[in-house]
Amino acid sequence: MLLGIAVDLATKEVAFRYVAGVPVGVDRQEVLASGRNPGNLVPFHQPVVVIPKVLDFTLVLNPGAVFGIGAGKRWFFMIFTGGALIFGVLLFGAWTRPDERLSHVALGLLLAGGLGNLYDRMFLACVRDFIHPLPDVHLPFGWAFPWGGTEVWPYVSNAADLFLIIGILLLVYRSIRTGHRAEPASPARPPK
Repeated sequence: MLLGIAVDLATKEVAFRYVAGVPVGVDRQEVLASGRNPGNLVPFHQPVVVIPKVLDFTLVLNPGAVFGIGAGKRWFFMIFTGGALIFGVLLFGAWTRPDERLSHVALGLLLAGGLGNLYDRMFLACVRDFIHPLPDVHLPFGWAFPWGGTEVWPYVSNAADLFLIIGILLLVYRSIRTGHRAEPASPARPPK
């Protein structure tokens, strides 16, 4: 978990220092003063193409949650994240056994992702995003989503979001793999 938090915060720091060509500092008071649109605090810049049509780096300040939903509801997301983190710790203690490394890694990733974004919400009043997978890849045959977009993945995220997704997938895999196995039966009592 601690390694995940360190990776998330370090990658955000490096991205906001180098991706735009000039360091982009995020000032909490400026973000709060900008209301629901702190994106204006990031200077215009061309995305850094890592792998064409697969991965770009571009800077975004997200005042909401996943996919930018709930802009301006920072306190709600901070309280929700705090509750989810407490639930994750309780789940770790009550649901896993010492030999379940996959579950430990999954919960560690979930906690790291939650805490990484919680740090940004608390101290910067928004979440720093920079990873844009599948940039400019559009739906085939001229199809469009019901909301009118054609880009397969128009969202920009960060390492914390990646950790959350991987953690969820690992927990789903673990749940499918183990199914609803009954606890081993207690050994039969020896006859008297």
